[in-house]
Amino acid sequence: MKLSARNQIPGRITSIDLDGLMAEVSVDIGAGHTLTSVITRRSADAMALRAGDEVTVVIKSTEIMVAK
Repeated sequence: MKLSARNQIPGRITSIDLDGLMAEVSVDIGAGHTLTSVITRRSADAMALRAGDEVTVVIKSTEIMVAK
């Protein structure tokens, strides 16, 4: 599948926390960094996501904030 989003980061799922209608998916992207995404449980089930799966994290945002 091709996407227009430029921020595509490969990684491996380290954990999935299913809670009601939502799923929190943590992905190891290397160098000691983890990205976590909250998606619907239906999406997690439809993709049959499991810890250890290789995935691509896609970041598509109109705004990114940095605060100090």
